[in-house]
Amino acid sequence: MSIEPTGADALDRYHIAILAELQRDARQSNAELAQRIGLSTAPTWRRVKWLEEQGYITGYRAELDRRRIGLGVLAFVRVDTERSAASATKALEDEIRQLPEVIACHYISGAGTFELQVMATDLDAFSRFSINTLLKLPNVKDIHTSFSLGEVKAGGALPLGHLKG
Repeated sequence: MSIEPTGADALDRYHIAILAELQRDARQSNAELAQRIGLSTAPTWRRVKWLEEQGYITGYRAELDRRRIGLGVLAFVRVDTERSAASATKALEDEIRQLPEVIACHYISGAGTFELQVMATDLDAFSRFSINTLLKLPNVKDIHTSFSLGEVKAGGALPLGHLKG
């Protein structure tokens, strides 16, 4: 069998197992990965490289404990924008991408245009960031903030049960 799937949902059980294992532990060696999924090392390595090249695997990074590094505030910020030209929205997107405090940004349905996840050291730092930065971004009309009072689940692996293998 070829290691290259032909359709969007044509990943085989080995591809799916690789994705699951790398989400669990991306630091494991290729030999460990191969053993865990039941293949030899060479085909496992080729499959991992193919998954990377095809964009299924988009990167590898360490998960950090935000509190240990002094980021005590996690805020969810809904950004309301002026409904204007696409170029204004693009300019806002470009600005948001440049803000290290913003760890995630999504277009949302319902009220608002964007939902941001913002990290700050404390409430004073968040207040300064929102007033001096967020409210001054192009095309921003208003912001509405909710604060995390505790994490129930964060940094979870993506569900893979819907993939056929």
